[in-house]
Amino acid sequence: MLATLTFVFLGLLFIVVKLVLIVPMKEVCIIERLGKFRAIMQPGLHFLIPFIDRVAYRHETREQVLDIPSQSCISRDNIQIEVDGLVYIQVMDGAKASYGIEDYRRACVNLAQTTMRSEIGKLKLGQTFSERDTLNETIVREIDKASDPWGIKMLRYEVRNITPSANVIHTLEKQMEAERKKRAEITLAEADKESTINLSEGERQEAINISEGDKQRQINEAHGFAKEIEILTQATAEGMNMIAKASMTPGGDKAIKMRLLEQFIKQTGSILKTADVSIMPAEMAKLEGFFEGMDKVTQTVQGAK
Repeated sequence: MLATLTFVFLGLLFIVVKLVLIVPMKEVCIIERLGKFRAIMQPGLHFLIPFIDRVAYRHETREQVLDIPSQSCISRDNIQIEVDGLVYIQVMDGAKASYGIEDYRRACVNLAQTTMRSEIGKLKLGQTFSERDTLNETIVREIDKASDPWGIKMLRYEVRNITPSANVIHTLEKQMEAERKKRAEITLAEADKESTINLSEGERQEAINISEGDKQRQINEAHGFAKEIEILTQATAEGMNMIAKASMTPGGDKAIKMRLLEQFIKQTGSILKTADVSIMPAEMAKLEGFFEGMDKVTQTVQGAK
């Protein structure tokens, strides 16, 4: 009796398991009835007919990341490079993903590799590095177009590594070294050029400053000389005026005569000291003639006044 109840309980439990289907949030289930596609079960609770309906396929509805193995590609300039990457896909139609392709994951990987080889062959080596974003967009567009019958959406493709061969790397290193030397030589040449220009500008400015200084010095000397002449002229005029006034005062002419006599004697003594031979006019050797000459000078000054 117990064995019968146990058997009945297990049978009912088996039927319930076959009858009730709980689909998780991250999946969709493909249901077949008697071997024929019946429906796509979305996340939630569903009921099946035992032994007639069955879950044929389960598909992940979240975004999936597939690794693209490294492969050899030939660029437009005939350089061999190794390229690998990552592809991001999502199942949009479970029925197409089940019946449109045997294995959509493997198909996406193979399609990504062939598309990558094709696109790399259109670019030169330098472009594969500088135009990586454009390359990714082109691959996504081509793969998405080809995978539409599979119910797969190609979200994005990322080129992970682009590795040239060892010989190419060595050649590129030598080329970059040559470019660095060339840039260094150009920089040094530009520095020498700037230094020469700055030096010539400095010399030119120095010459201008010296010329301006000489010009200003000459102007200052001319102003000083003119001022000196003006002062001497003014002093001479004032002296003559004072002499004229003194000659008009009582005893002034005698004072003038005495002053002139002192100056004459002083100048004569200086000449006699410095000269080896002195030649004097006969009339100047006589003091009497000298005083007579002084009287005439005094009378002339008085007459002028």
